[in-house]
Amino acid sequence: MTWAAVFLAAALLVGTGRAPLRGAPSGDTAGVRPADPLAAASCFDVLAACLSAGMATASAAAAAAELAPPALAGQLNRAAQLLALGAGSERAWADPGDQGDRHGVVLARLARRSASSGAALATNVTELAEQVRVDAGAAADAAAQRAAVLIAGPLGLCYLPAFICLGIVPVVAGLAGDLMWSGLW
Repeated sequence: MTWAAVFLAAALLVGTGRAPLRGAPSGDTAGVRPADPLAAASCFDVLAACLSAGMATASAAAAAAELAPPALAGQLNRAAQLLALGAGSERAWADPGDQGDRHGVVLARLARRSASSGAALATNVTELAEQVRVDAGAAADAAAQRAAVLIAGPLGLCYLPAFICLGIVPVVAGLAGDLMWSGLW
C-alpha cells in the first residue's frame, strides 16, 4: 500500500511539471489570447459607472482604459491625457481613424456630441455597452450556425452510406430472397 502511494506521488510530481492548467494558454501560442468579444462592453460599463458617479471624464476614461482591449485602451488613454491637459473635447475625442477600435469610433462620436450638446455621456455609453453585447451575441449565434452547417456535411457523408449498407440493403436483399423462393420472380 505504501509503495502505491509513493508511485502515485512520484507520478503526480513528474506529470505536473510544466503542463498548463486547463483554460490557461499553452506555451505554443506565445502569449496570444483570443480577443474577448465582451471586453469593450465591460470597459464601457466601467466608464458609464464612473461618469454616473460624478468622476471627471479624463479620470473615468483612464480608469476604463485598464479593462479595454488594446486599441480601445490606447484611444481612452489618449483622450484621458488630452482632457487632463485641458484640451477640448473635439481634439481629445478626435476620430482615431484606422488605429482605433470600431467601438472606440462610436465612443468618440458620442463623446464629441455630448460635449457639444450637453447630453449625458453616461447614458449613451451604457447604451453602447448594451449594443456591444447584442453584437457579440449575434456573432456567437452566427458562428454556431456556421459550425452546425460545417458539421452536417461530414456527418451526412458518413451516415448516409452506413444507413444504406446497414438499413436498406439487408431489407431489399431479404425481400428479394423471399420473392425468389416464393416463385413470383
